[in-house]
Amino acid sequence: MRNEVQSEIARQAGFEDDRERQEAAVIGQQMKRQAISEVAHTEQELGRTRAVARLSQFIDYFFCLIYGLISLEIVFDLLGARHNNGFRNLIDTLSAPFLAPFNHLFADPASGRFQLRLSYIAALVVYILLHLAINGLLRLVAHRKTAI
Repeated sequence: MRNEVQSEIARQAGFEDDRERQEAAVIGQQMKRQAISEVAHTEQELGRTRAVARLSQFIDYFFCLIYGLISLEIVFDLLGARHNNGFRNLIDTLSAPFLAPFNHLFADPASGRFQLRLSYIAALVVYILLHLAINGLLRLVAHRKTAI
């Protein structure tokens, strides 16, 4: 009895008419087109994400250079480094464009040659905030929210 029921189920499951075969073929083609479209869209999105990630790396490197220059300026002034030193002059020249908007922003306390550059510390904080804002914007561009 069991074998008869199973063979009847298998016979009926294998029975298809032409209309059912055509419907299945149409549905299969639609699913195939949709899958290809999704793969192409995903590849485009991955390419855009890679480009934004690369740009983010350059921006991170640029800001790290700025942080380093400003930090060296702060340390040099704090430790009383001589202004006639060649290396000090190089760092002063490289950091001048980034520190110019902040010069004399605050009264910088000094004791002889030793000076605490509060203006430069403020510059460092502003550049950190700017860096975070730019990275946040890049994350918004790189990651697309999807609704399911």
